[in-house]
Amino acid sequence: VHCLRSRNAVFCGSAAAPRGSAFLWCFFFYIPDVNSFAARTNTCGELRAAHIGQEVTLCGWIQYQRQGLFLVLRDFQGLTQIIIPQDEAHSHVRKLLSNAPVESVVRVTGIVSSRPPGQENLKMPTGDIEVKVETAEVLNFCKKLPFEIKDFIKKSEALRMQYRYLDLRSSQLQHNLRLRSQVVMRMREYLCNHHGFVDVETPTLFKRTPGGAKEFLVPSREVGKFYSLPQSPQQFKQLLMIGGLDRYFQVARCYRDEGSRPDRQPEFTQIDIEMSFVDQAGIQRLIEGLLQYSWPEERGPITTPFPSMTYEEALADYGTDKPDTRFGMKIMDISDTLRRLDIGFVQNVLSYPHSTAKAICIPRGVRYLKNKDLESLKAAAKSQFNQVRQPDGSLKSLLTKFLSEEQQSELIQALNMQVDDVVLLAAGDHKRVCSALGSLRLESADLLEAAGMVLRDPAALHFLWVVDFPLFLPKEENPSELESAHHPFTAPHPSDTNLLYSDPTKVRSQHYDLVLNGSEIGGGSIRIHNAEQQRFVLEKVLKEDSEVLSHLLEALEFGAPPHGGIALGLDRLISLIVGSPSIRDVIAFPKSFRGRDLMGNAPDYVTPEELEPYHIHVSWPAAETEAKKN
Repeated sequence: VHCLRSRNAVFCGSAAAPRGSAFLWCFFFYIPDVNSFAARTNTCGELRAAHIGQEVTLCGWIQYQRQGLFLVLRDFQGLTQIIIPQDEAHSHVRKLLSNAPVESVVRVTGIVSSRPPGQENLKMPTGDIEVKVETAEVLNFCKKLPFEIKDFIKKSEALRMQYRYLDLRSSQLQHNLRLRSQVVMRMREYLCNHHGFVDVETPTLFKRTPGGAKEFLVPSREVGKFYSLPQSPQQFKQLLMIGGLDRYFQVARCYRDEGSRPDRQPEFTQIDIEMSFVDQAGIQRLIEGLLQYSWPEERGPITTPFPSMTYEEALADYGTDKPDTRFGMKIMDISDTLRRLDIGFVQNVLSYPHSTAKAICIPRGVRYLKNKDLESLKAAAKSQFNQVRQPDGSLKSLLTKFLSEEQQSELIQALNMQVDDVVLLAAGDHKRVCSALGSLRLESADLLEAAGMVLRDPAALHFLWVVDFPLFLPKEENPSELESAHHPFTAPHPSDTNLLYSDPTKVRSQHYDLVLNGSEIGGGSIRIHNAEQQRFVLEKVLKEDSEVLSHLLEALEFGAPPHGGIALGLDRLISLIVGSPSIRDVIAFPKSFRGRDLMGNAPDYVTPEELEPYHIHVSWPAAETEAKKN
């Protein structure tokens, strides 16, 4: 065994192998030199007892200063305590550092010393040492801050967005963005170096295309013509497969002209992937390997393969296509039981087509949920009735006046109710009932945990593939018409291809979603690679103008290979890794809840002179005209 070491790399090898053969293996581990090209010798987070006696130069921000005796210097890597000299020979240094406001940028040079016995700080990695300053320079003074840059200081999100460059100095955002960078780098390594993917940048100025989310329009200098910011590189990655690239990926910027939510932004990032000559199982194995390879060690290992569940199973058991499987409380079908109870208004509801009666059992709900919680749950679902099992074993509900003791017992048995359980029931259209109880299930879990019950392990990683989605869904505004459940390029399930032409409402798709702890972190599909089938879907099923996609339809006629892909939502994935409730905490410069940039005040007004080359005239309402003047 041989080992060669340098400052930045380690190489190990062996030439021993059985049966007289020989092989060589190697491993390179690079330690980044974060002090290269910089006016410092070390960072504020790397000094240890081994550095005692050395002269070092540090650069950073003053985090804390006490009575001209010492200060704490901070940079991206950590903290170091700096001792301000008190002797007359260094009076200019003492005056400079003592008068520098917190968050001023300084460069200091001094000798690393051990802290006096008993004064070590075990909470700081650099807590065994301090630097006694010889020379110092204030590189930039800081004016009065709008908020203190300390993790325990609570700031409003609007203030954080307005001064995002200050918010970025916090240790949490520093950690989030650096971890994001590391994960993306590992993904690039896995895809390019291990599996031969090609990183290709696709245009962000394109044309409006049918279906999906609303797109941002960008004016051009041609009269009446606009570009569109694509909501994903979907068409381009399919064209790359037709072009023979075989394996494509991109850290892609995507855009949606929609309202912002905690897990959604007008502009966001996807890990976009496409492959030729692949099936659904191949894409799933690729993604499982990708996540295993790039997953941060601090979150523990990932177990593969991920379990799988059909769309119908997810809807029936959890009321959603992105179920949180970290806890039970599954939806139970009690239609048969309620039909036997012969209650008029229940029978009436269940007499309609596709009607059902379902329930969820909230364990120990009487103990943990207050009356106001139960009322809010009922109001949220607009459910007709709820059940509580009292300590004496009987039911407490408006429904019980219609039930005999024997019928109550039958219902308790069907629901598997225990003393102090609360059961929420709903009856009506299957999908609406499942969706309502799915929302109630999550809201109940939040209420139980707020009351002290341990229900979901925050360290648990419950990955899940959801498959066999319907290819088409009825439009909400017009149920007689169909829209794509995913997008119009998704291929039908091989077993359902004939139904595409006879009864498209029954066709399953080759679409698959990846869910983590109840959040969708990725979605993809096998694509339609036959031009005739693609044209039929667009024109006959979706009633779309296929001319808008003539470039793709023509490309499919020139020998398109079978292909499929997936896109992982990078922002959402990283927010789940770091345990943040909002993707805004893992994006350097996010938009506000209303989709605005509060720091730069965007979007902003444009003068008529600036609009003239684009042949656009804005008609201002009177109130906005006055606001614009002000």
